[in-house]
Amino acid sequence: MKSKRKGKNPDPLSYRQRNYRGIIAPEAMTRCHVSIRETDLLILAGCDVTAEAAHLVIQYRNHLETYISRHADFLSSLIPLDYDPLAPPIVKDMLHAARLTGVGPMAAVAGAIAEFVGRDLLTTSTDEIIIENGGDIFMYRRQDSIAAIFAGSSPLSNKIGINIPKGCMPLGLCTSSGTVGHSLSFGQADSVTVLAPSTSLADAAATRLGNELTRKTDMNHALAVASKLPGLRGVVIVKDDNLGVWGEIELVPLPG
Repeated sequence: MKSKRKGKNPDPLSYRQRNYRGIIAPEAMTRCHVSIRETDLLILAGCDVTAEAAHLVIQYRNHLETYISRHADFLSSLIPLDYDPLAPPIVKDMLHAARLTGVGPMAAVAGAIAEFVGRDLLTTSTDEIIIENGGDIFMYRRQDSIAAIFAGSSPLSNKIGINIPKGCMPLGLCTSSGTVGHSLSFGQADSVTVLAPSTSLADAAATRLGNELTRKTDMNHALAVASKLPGLRGVVIVKDDNLGVWGEIELVPLPG
């Protein structure tokens, strides 16, 4: 099983080192890192949760890998698959997100792992958490937060952020790109960022919307598709110097 990454990377070393993680630094949160095979999590929590998080990653990866060993189409399909009432909860969640957005279930894998690990940690170990998995984030904080938008070489990258009220959390905040990273993307957006109560849904929707934009003139089309996908809170799309927004989004300028 391979966790999804994002698009074609013009600077592979920079992405592999995940230099963008340096800007994720809320005060008074403990920074943890868990890397198990393709899963690479940055975790910000109220305490050190490294050991617990590693155990959970192994657990959920095992659920996915066992399911894939018996259902090979789950790994390879680019279209939704039928619901399986006998599947593990994380697989059911990915199947549901894929059916809502019209993509294959593995489009939701990074968001699903982030959310399932994060929700378990909130139950057992910490009262606040941010888990980032290859640009896909599950977060729950007790205060308003701002998420920066990283959009590769776009002049808008790290210049704008999304204000996230505490009342909206827990929340999934996922980004797909056709120009940054190395997962399959049929589009050319610098970034498509989706907010949704379900991180699996946000992840799958980001992939779907990224596929809809191959040039700047596709912006309105992609936003129209976003408006028809159920369960989304908001969407921000960046292509070169163009910005498109739909839904409950409050943009704020970032310093510097």
